[in-house]
Amino acid sequence: MMKSTVVLRRNFCLGLLGVALAANALAAEFGTPAEAEAMTKKAVAYIKSVGSEKAAEEFTNGKMFKDRDLYISYVDFNGKGIAHGANPKLVGKELIGFKDPDGKLLVQMAIDIAKTKGHGWTESYKFKNPMTEKMQEKVMYVERVADSNTYVAVGVYK
Repeated sequence: MMKSTVVLRRNFCLGLLGVALAANALAAEFGTPAEAEAMTKKAVAYIKSVGSEKAAEEFTNGKMFKDRDLYISYVDFNGKGIAHGANPKLVGKELIGFKDPDGKLLVQMAIDIAKTKGHGWTESYKFKNPMTEKMQEKVMYVERVADSNTYVAVGVYK
């Protein structure tokens, strides 16, 4: 009787460990808010160190600023796309009127944060996740690039 209790406890603990590991692996599949904020700050520092043009090329076509579903959006205060890590077709486009399916002005929302606060999180909106190809709720961490009328943002899908 005692041996079977030990075996049951061991199997139960192993089962709990398996569930915890599976949940951790699933969470690691997608970026976190802390990772999005860190990538944004790294991108702003990168712009300062190599210049806007070289940074924009890396953000759009390189690999340093792409991690799972995290990528850089680099936009000026007129709403023109400077770089985009998930969709190079947005580079050079006027994005100021870009809306989610519910009519939220995504780029304007980010510009407002960059201009008024310098950095912070947007409210929630809907956007197509490049990993799942599905519309999902998302928020962006936005940071103004000092001494410029531009911002960098990295979003997190919920």
